[in-house]
Amino acid sequence: MAKENSFDIVSKTDYAEVTNAINQTTKEVSQRFDFKGSKATVELQGKDLLLSAEDETKLRNMNDILQGKLVKRGISLKALDYQKVEPAAGGTVRQTVKIQQGIPIDKAKEVVKFIKDSKLKVQASIQGETVRVSGKDRDTLQEVIAALKGKDFGIDMQFDNYRTN
Repeated sequence: MAKENSFDIVSKTDYAEVTNAINQTTKEVSQRFDFKGSKATVELQGKDLLLSAEDETKLRNMNDILQGKLVKRGISLKALDYQKVEPAAGGTVRQTVKIQQGIPIDKAKEVVKFIKDSKLKVQASIQGETVRVSGKDRDTLQEVIAALKGKDFGIDMQFDNYRTN
């Protein structure tokens, strides 16, 4: 019987690296001249980031610093889902940033449809928050990975659990 090869398409964010990026951002904001006397903060609340500052300009500047720190730590900016900027108490503004963990079902369906439309001899199935791709030929699986890397689905994707059964 022929061997079946498979891999999983996942979307995982390392919260330890996110915490390190937040700490570095907080330190840089406290030392920068344009933030002197400012109450600008970045904090992790549950699985979301909460950014707050006096005005939208400072919020945007702090967000730029945070994004730079996240990229240096290997966190893709596609894993961040920015919500609307809203006014907060004391004349400040805040913004919630959701961190993507797992592939949303609509994006998973889009990935599976893309794989099926590629006409490669593989099967793709949605399993919870991951997509499993399996096929007989390893080279075909490599072609699927290359095709997926070439298309932007608007989400952060990693390929893991590559195995031969």
